[in-house]
Amino acid sequence: MKAYLQLTLAQLRIFSRNRQVLFFTLLFPIILMLALGTFVGNGNGISLSIAIVDNDQSQASKQLISPFKENDAFKLELVDDVDEALKLLKDGENQLVMEIPEGYHTYYKDLGTNEDRFTLLVYYNETNLSESQLALSIVNATVDEISKDIVNYSPVVEIESKGVRALDIQYIDFLVPGIVAMMIMSNNMNGVAGQISAWRERGILRRMQGTRLKASTFISAQITARLFLNGLQALLVLLVGEVVFDLNVNGSWLVLIGFVILGTLAFMALGFIIAGVAKNPESAGPIAAFVTFPMLFLGGVFFPISNMPEFLQPFVNILPIAHLTTALRETMNVGTPITELWVETLTLGGWLIVSFFVASKAFKWE
Repeated sequence: MKAYLQLTLAQLRIFSRNRQVLFFTLLFPIILMLALGTFVGNGNGISLSIAIVDNDQSQASKQLISPFKENDAFKLELVDDVDEALKLLKDGENQLVMEIPEGYHTYYKDLGTNEDRFTLLVYYNETNLSESQLALSIVNATVDEISKDIVNYSPVVEIESKGVRALDIQYIDFLVPGIVAMMIMSNNMNGVAGQISAWRERGILRRMQGTRLKASTFISAQITARLFLNGLQALLVLLVGEVVFDLNVNGSWLVLIGFVILGTLAFMALGFIIAGVAKNPESAGPIAAFVTFPMLFLGGVFFPISNMPEFLQPFVNILPIAHLTTALRETMNVGTPITELWVETLTLGGWLIVSFFVASKAFKWE
């Protein structure tokens, strides 16, 4: 027990004395979260913008424009010249341009009796069809409502709409659990592999083997020190997220801590495997990067796993980082209980058991 405590404290002192490593280890996830949360945005809505060119400048045209001003789905911009509006459309500033021709007011009084339909010309952005089609649908519905009011049309079938308040999940809520999972993976795979291989090359592990120190005591001390470091990192990220982005943990803190511990153990075991395979510290870094880099993008850290190609889904669904990010998001964003996260728990537990078994065979003192 004494040797375990001394090794744990020694490992923590190693972390604290290396100011550069400590700075990037603790602050890099926070800087990344602030950068992505600020520049990518913390909203999840689609902004539809429309430019209207009113060549008629009449009371009738103003009545036509009024519903678009009141519609929160649109960001409306009134432009004097159609060429200027089309330039904005080509530059991607707007999804639609609607032109109200001169003389619209002369047709307005006869819209209810005139059999000829009045046509409003609407230009749309062909390079962004999804948003353009959505905007066109809203424009058609708005103009249709105006036409029905003019002719006093009474529909036979009506729709009664009822809103259901869903979870308000923004990008920052999606991002922060991914950042926590990323730092757990990076610290324990890259950190363990580099440090252990460096100690082996310098003969530190060989001298430890010559003492009465047990391998289990050495590994337990490594685990405890890195659990403390990962816990401190996660706490700092969550505190900064709460202060800057009003982030909340909707689920159980005990479940969240449990997955941080489980993820730390699983990725530490993978780090020990890399340390056993690597011949020196120079090769440990590239090997760890070769393993972590694909998982960084395939594990749902920055983007939803469901958005990835179908042929990658079976491979992605066995990655430990994918299950760790899912478990952290379900706990923090949705408040899912541990009983409903048994797939993630068993998968991470399986990676932990298999990896530690392989690590015990691959680990070398010298």
